[in-house]
Amino acid sequence: MQDRRKIYAIGESLLDIIFRNSQPQTAKAGGSMLNSVVSLGRMKLPVSFISEYGFDDVGNLIDKFLKENGVDTSFVHRYHDGNTALAMAFLDKKNDAHYSFYKNYPSKRLDIIFPVLNKEDIVLCGSFYALSLEIRDKFKSFVLSAKENDAIVLYDPNFRKSHVNEVESLKPLIIENIMMATFVRGSDEDFRNIFGANNPDEAWETIRKYNKCMIYTYNSRGVYVRTSSFSGEFPVNKIKPVSTIGAGDSFNAGIIASLYRDNILNDGIENLGKTEWGKIITTAIEFASHVCMSYDNYIDFAFASKYLSASRHQM
Repeated sequence: MQDRRKIYAIGESLLDIIFRNSQPQTAKAGGSMLNSVVSLGRMKLPVSFISEYGFDDVGNLIDKFLKENGVDTSFVHRYHDGNTALAMAFLDKKNDAHYSFYKNYPSKRLDIIFPVLNKEDIVLCGSFYALSLEIRDKFKSFVLSAKENDAIVLYDPNFRKSHVNEVESLKPLIIENIMMATFVRGSDEDFRNIFGANNPDEAWETIRKYNKCMIYTYNSRGVYVRTSSFSGEFPVNKIKPVSTIGAGDSFNAGIIASLYRDNILNDGIENLGKTEWGKIITTAIEFASHVCMSYDNYIDFAFASKYLSASRHQM
């Protein structure tokens, strides 16, 4: 089955310029879904990115970086009319990031032929890109095709505090995305910003109306899984992070790597128990913890090689 199985992520591409104490520290290809696909590409998994960036210097840098990291860019729309997006990430004393975005997209967006999906495939989507009205019809059509073909859809709302003033108008789109997904992975901040939920149980009371599976990441307090047949809590590693920018994105990559490794399909997720969820969440935590220890938004090659070696021994 793994020979046929493909992984797709649909999301924004941009250049992250990271600041601490008002001084630029580094610049990295970024965007939530891009961060995840780079980690997956470094794992040598068959991952394709559905995105858009320009034929400018920044776009060329991102394109080269993706290809060097094993990511298929066949479904990227490259444009001349506009500039590749930029993000300024300002780290606070806790090394959490606050963002300013600079975007100049063309009028014609995501002008590509989308891939045909199969039951074995995995789709990752989310962030504000999944709510953008300019691409909404194309995004929705693609994710619905994944759902209709029984592919796994992982939705991460990644809803930042800067958009809270828009939450009431955007909530119907978020709920629609949740309903199209196989499961939802969000942080405590996401569920609080969107639904006013202050803990995993409050979040699940809302999410269960629209979806049968929720993964709730609660910072140092742990990771909580809620499904129609399972409820569990998993501890996280105690670390002193350098940057948390790519933590959630790497967590998502860890989930997908685990689903791929263990040949878990859409129809099996609802019935997973403590042992299976333990393996998935442990992998995701390892990915996220590793990324928090550097300015990179993705796992490094040494970590990927070590994980691949360990996975082979488990098989």
